[in-house]
Amino acid sequence: MATLRDIRTRIASVKNTRQITSAMKMVSAAKLRRATESATSARPYQQTLTQTLRRVAASAGEVEHPLLTSRDEVKNVLVIVVTSDRGLCGGFNGTLNRRTEDFIKKQRADVHTVTMRTYGRKAKDYFKNRGFPADNARTDLVRAQFADEAAKLAAALTAEFEAGAFDEAWIAFNQFKSTLNQVPTFNRVLPLSIETAGAADSAGASADYIYEPSGENLLGALLPMYLRTLLLQSFLETEAGEHAARMTAMDNATRNASDLISALTLEYNRGRQAAITKELIEIVSGAEAL
Repeated sequence: MATLRDIRTRIASVKNTRQITSAMKMVSAAKLRRATESATSARPYQQTLTQTLRRVAASAGEVEHPLLTSRDEVKNVLVIVVTSDRGLCGGFNGTLNRRTEDFIKKQRADVHTVTMRTYGRKAKDYFKNRGFPADNARTDLVRAQFADEAAKLAAALTAEFEAGAFDEAWIAFNQFKSTLNQVPTFNRVLPLSIETAGAADSAGASADYIYEPSGENLLGALLPMYLRTLLLQSFLETEAGEHAARMTAMDNATRNASDLISALTLEYNRGRQAAITKELIEIVSGAEAL
């Protein structure tokens, strides 16, 4: 049974932990606002680019482009995983890593050779410990580097895809829906799909556009831009989701610490009251014996 001194020590320890979790919650809340602004402000650009790409593709008709070329037989698959570098954010990284592992196992079951690239220390460590070696692992990226990193990754993927290094490329990341909801998402980024990126919607089909230069030349410029936008958005979504998940996790931890402190304080008061009662009984019993 714990002594009163042990309970006091534990109360002090939990109070210190509560201070830390409360501070981390406030820090994540401040970072979340900026990260959310970056992620949400980039979405209209991606949506507008997608709509433009659809209209151009509808006008160009049948086009051929290396980024749109699907392989007759898929043998080699590249999986890119984007997680955070730090933990203490609940199941934000663990859920994505486990689902990515299941995705890789399914690809291997279909007799596909799978290679990986990881962004974030949590993905790097997780797959390294499970025997999934990842090429070109990157860690400690900050928001100011996202655009350059997305451009470098897009250029590398384009060159490797055209050279036949892989037949499909998928990116796994947590899409930021809300503070309480980050959804593990798997998007195929290569080859780009003409149905997804280029199919004409009703607005685009009904509009009459004249393109200069030709629609095919415009697609040649828009498709690499579209690929960079997809990769950049995944980085921004991951950052916003990380801070949201950490803020929620630290808020829950702070609440749990407060509940534990209340329970320990009650236990301490009961123990102290029992000790005082016992001492009074001993004093009265001694007095009666005399």
